[in-house]
Amino acid sequence: MSLIDQRGPFAVSHDRDVIMSTRDGKRLRTDIYRPEGVESRPVLLRRTPYGSRNNDLADTFNEADLYASHGYLTVVQNTRGRFGSEGVWYPFVYEANDGHDAIEWSAHLPGSNGRVGTFGQSYGALAQYLAASQRPAHLVTCIPVSAPLAAFENYWYQRGALELNWTLSYFLNMTLGALQGGGYTDQLARLEALKADPSVRFSPLKDEALRHLPLTDWIDTFGDSAPFLADVLHHSADGAYWWAVDLRRQLHNIDVPMLHVGSWYDIANWDTPQYFNRLRKQAMTRRARENQAMIMGPWAHLLPYSQPTSRGTGDIDFGPAAATSLVTVQLAWFDHYLKDNGQELPRAPVRIFVMGENRWRDEMQWPLERTNFTDFYLHSEGSANTADGDGTLTTETPGPEDPDRYRYDPDNPVPTAGGRYVGGGVSNQDKNQARQDVLVYTANIRNAPIELTGPVDAYLHVSTDGPDTDFIAVLCDVHPDDFVQNLAEGIVRGRFRDSFDDPRPMQPNTVYELHIPLGNISHVVAAGHRIRLLITSSNFPRWDRNTNTGEPIDTATRLRVAEQTVFHDASLPSRVVLPTVPA
Repeated sequence: MSLIDQRGPFAVSHDRDVIMSTRDGKRLRTDIYRPEGVESRPVLLRRTPYGSRNNDLADTFNEADLYASHGYLTVVQNTRGRFGSEGVWYPFVYEANDGHDAIEWSAHLPGSNGRVGTFGQSYGALAQYLAASQRPAHLVTCIPVSAPLAAFENYWYQRGALELNWTLSYFLNMTLGALQGGGYTDQLARLEALKADPSVRFSPLKDEALRHLPLTDWIDTFGDSAPFLADVLHHSADGAYWWAVDLRRQLHNIDVPMLHVGSWYDIANWDTPQYFNRLRKQAMTRRARENQAMIMGPWAHLLPYSQPTSRGTGDIDFGPAAATSLVTVQLAWFDHYLKDNGQELPRAPVRIFVMGENRWRDEMQWPLERTNFTDFYLHSEGSANTADGDGTLTTETPGPEDPDRYRYDPDNPVPTAGGRYVGGGVSNQDKNQARQDVLVYTANIRNAPIELTGPVDAYLHVSTDGPDTDFIAVLCDVHPDDFVQNLAEGIVRGRFRDSFDDPRPMQPNTVYELHIPLGNISHVVAAGHRIRLLITSSNFPRWDRNTNTGEPIDTATRLRVAEQTVFHDASLPSRVVLPTVPA
C-alpha cells in the first residue's frame, strides 16, 4: 500500500524554512505541515540530519504530509549544522537539548493543542530517546524506530570491532552532502571515485579503499567536513566519550509511553529489546513503565512504510504478512495517546513476526516466559573445516574430542554475506562455508519443527598464537535445497573479552572462554531443515580486519596470520545457547 493510499481526509498546507532558535541561539530550519480546517490539533515532530525534503533519504522516510492529512500538525526539522540549520553537526551530541527545545517550541505553534509526539528512524530514533531524557513538559509519547543504544557495543563499533563499511560509507555520504553546492568540485570528485559505483548515491566503497591502512588516513580524506571521524577512530575502547550518549545511563529520566520498533535483520536488533525491557523497569513513572510496547518485524534497516514485502531484507520473501504498514501502526498509537477519541491499543505489549512460519504473534514479555534456553554443543573429530567437514551440533555434552584449527589471514578475509547492518539482510552462506578458515557445525533436527525465539549466545573455548584476534559466530537455517539462510551473527574482539573500557592483550596459546552474543531472533526451523553454526575470524568489509598484532586499529598497518584453535571436549565444552520454544 502506497503512502497516497493511506492518506487521511484533510488537505495539507506547508510552511517551509520556518526558523526555530535553540537555547544557545542557533537557528534551525523547520518545515511545518498543517491540516486545513482543524483549529486545535496535536503535534508530531521528526528531527533529522538527512534533510527535511528534496533528497533521496528524506523522501524515503518523509511521512509528514500523510500524518498531517490525518489531523496532526507535523513538524520536520533539520538538525544543527545540516541543510541550512546553523551550528556544527556532530553526531548525537546536541540532540538532547535541541530536541527538548524543538518539542517545547512545537507545542506553542499556532494551532497546536500542546500535546506532542515524536517519530523517526535510526538517527531520528536515538534523537527521540535523548530528547525524552530531558523530560520536556509537552512531550506525551514517542515512536523510535531502529535506535542504537550503546554506540561502542553496537553502532560505530560492535563489541570492539569497527563497523568499517557502515562507518566509512556513512561519513562519506554525510561529507558529500556537506560539500555539495559549495564549490568543492575537486574534493567531491575524489570522494565519488572511492565508490564502487559513483552513479549510485549510497553505493558501497571500493574494496581497495576499504582495505587501505592506516585508517587514520581517512581523516585527511574527508577533511574538515567530518571532524568526528577522528574521534570515532581514536576512541577505540569504551569510555566517557561514548558514555555521553549512552542511554542506559539516562533511561530512568524518561516518563512517557513509547512504542519501540525493531527488526530481526536490523543493526539495532540487540538495542530495541534493551530499550523496551529497561524502560519497563526504569522509567520514571508507573504510567510510563506500564505503557511500553515493542514490535519486532522481519525487515532490515529499511522498514516497510510503503514497501513491498522483502525490500531491503535480501534474498528471501517473508510472505504477504510481512508487508505491514508501519504508518498505520504508528497512527493508531499516536491517536490513542494524542487524540481525545483515540482507539484502544492491543493489550499484549509485544508483537513479533515469527520467521519460517511467516506470521505475527502477540506476546506479554521478551524473552518469552516459556522459552527453554538449550545448550547445543560443538562436536568433531578435529576436521570441522567447511561444510564437508565432520562438525556437528547436538544437545549431548562432549567427551574426549580433538579441537578444530584454522588459519586466519587478514589479507584474505571471509567476505561479508548479509547480516544485521545497513544494506544487509539475508544472503546465502554457501560460498563462505566452503572456505578452510570457516568451521561448520550442523544439527540434524527431528521431523518436527523447532522454534527459536529469544536471544542467542555462543560460548567458545579458543586460543590464538598472537596478542589479539577476532572470533565470529553465524547461526544459520539450512534449507532442503541447500540454501543456507543466515539468522544471527556476533563478534568478539579478543582484547575486549572481559571489559570494553579496559582492553587487554591475549596471551599466545592460552585458552579463553569467549562469550559471543548473536542478538535476538524469532524463527521456526522447519522439519527437514538443519541448524548450522559457522565459526570464523573475519567478516569483511562489514567489520575491520583484526591485524592480529594488537596494535591500535587507527594506526595499524602490519598484518600477520593467526593460528586459531576451537576446543570442544568435556573440560572445554564450546556451545551455542538456543532459545527453544515449545510448540
